[in-house]
Amino acid sequence: MTTETVVIVGGGQAGGQAAISLRREGFDGRVILIGDEPVLPYQRPPLSKTYLAGELAGERLLIKPAAFYDKVNIEHRLAQSVIGIDASQQLISLDSGQTLYYDHLILATGGRVRQLDRPGAKHAQVHYLRSRADVDAMRDKFTPGARLVVIGGGYVGLETAAVAVKHGLKVTLLVARPAPLGRVTSPEVGRFFEDVHRQAGVTFCCNTGVESIEDDSGDGQVAAVVTDSGYRVLADIVVVGIGLLPNVELAEAAGVACDDGILVDEYGRTSVANIYAAGDCANHPSAIYQRRLRLESVQNAVDQGKTVAATICGKDKPYAQVPWFWSDQYDLKLQTAGINSGYDQAVVRGDITSRSFAVFYLREGRLLAVDAINRPAEFVVARNILSKGLGVSVARLQDERIPAKALAEMPGDTLPDRVA
Repeated sequence: MTTETVVIVGGGQAGGQAAISLRREGFDGRVILIGDEPVLPYQRPPLSKTYLAGELAGERLLIKPAAFYDKVNIEHRLAQSVIGIDASQQLISLDSGQTLYYDHLILATGGRVRQLDRPGAKHAQVHYLRSRADVDAMRDKFTPGARLVVIGGGYVGLETAAVAVKHGLKVTLLVARPAPLGRVTSPEVGRFFEDVHRQAGVTFCCNTGVESIEDDSGDGQVAAVVTDSGYRVLADIVVVGIGLLPNVELAEAAGVACDDGILVDEYGRTSVANIYAAGDCANHPSAIYQRRLRLESVQNAVDQGKTVAATICGKDKPYAQVPWFWSDQYDLKLQTAGINSGYDQAVVRGDITSRSFAVFYLREGRLLAVDAINRPAEFVVARNILSKGLGVSVARLQDERIPAKALAEMPGDTLPDRVA
C-alpha cells in the first residue's frame, strides 16, 4: 500500500476527472480534492443550456454523487481556496490557515470570466455565466416579457439568447465582431447562426461595442446598455460573455512556467517536479497541430485529467486527442472537431438553408477542422481523419452522393506528417 498523497486544486471537470481516474488507474494513496465552490464537481456545459432553462435539476449536474467519493475514499474539501504553494517543501496553504503536504499536486484551477471593463459594469442587473451559482442568481429573472441584453457573441452568449427567446424574453445581442462566433468559426457559419437568431426574434447588433451601463430606473432594477454608436438598450437583465482568463496566479507564484496558461508537456507535467496541470488552465503541446494549445472544453478537461492521473500512476499515456466542442441552440446542434486557425479554404457540404450542413476547413489541402450543424456523421469522420492524419479531397467533401464515412482518402497516400 502506498502512503503517497495527491492534492488536486480545483473542483471542476478536470479536477473531478483526475480524482476519479486516479482510483481507476489503481492509485491507493490519499486523494484530496479542493474546490472553492460549495458543491461537488459538476458539468458546466448544461449551465447555459438545460440548467438555465430549468430543464435539469441541480443534482443531475454532478459528475458523481457524494456517495461515490465516499465509496472510493476521495476526500473533498468544498468552499475552500488554496492561497499558496511551497514547491520546495511540497506544501499548500489554505485560506482556513491549514497546510497540507503533497507528493503530487494537480492544478486544475480552470479559468474566470473576463470582466466587462466599462463604466457601470458593476450594475446590479449585470451577470456572468460561469458557475452554478451564477445561473441560480439569474434564472428567476428569465420570465416572459423581460428584457435581456447579451454582450458577446460566443457560445455562452448565443446559447443564453436561445434559452431566453424560448422562455419569451425580449433579447438584444451585442457582438463586437462582424459576425457571432468570430473567434472560433468562419464568417459563413457565424452569419448562419446570426440569421437563425434573428428569425427566432433576437435583435442582433454586430460590429457593436459597449461604452457604458447606466442605471435607468434609479433603484438598480433596470439597466441601460449604451453602445459605441450611442444606441441605448434597456434591460431587466444583462448577461456578459466575453471570454475566459486562465487561473495561473498560484502556479506563477510557485515558480511554475506559464504562458497563456500553465505550460505542461504531453503527460501533464509542469516545469516544477511533482506538479501537474489539466483543463482550461493548461497549455499543452498538440501533436496534431504541431504547436501549443490552451483549450476551453469538456473533452480537453476530461482527457487531460485522465492523462495526469495515468502519469502519476506510472502509466504514461501522452495526451494527443483531437479537440472537439459542441453547442445546442434551438433545434440545432453544432459539433466542431479540430481547430480551424490558419485555414485557407472552407468547403461546404450540404445546403446551408436546410439547417443541416458541414463546413470543412483546410490549409494547403490538409484538413484542420470541421463545423457540423445537425451532421453527426461528418463530425465523426472528421475526428477520425484528424486523429489518423488521413487525407481528403475537396471534390469528395462537396459530393453528397459519397457517404460521410467514405470521405477520408485511403491509407497509403503520400501526405505530410501533420498539420504544420
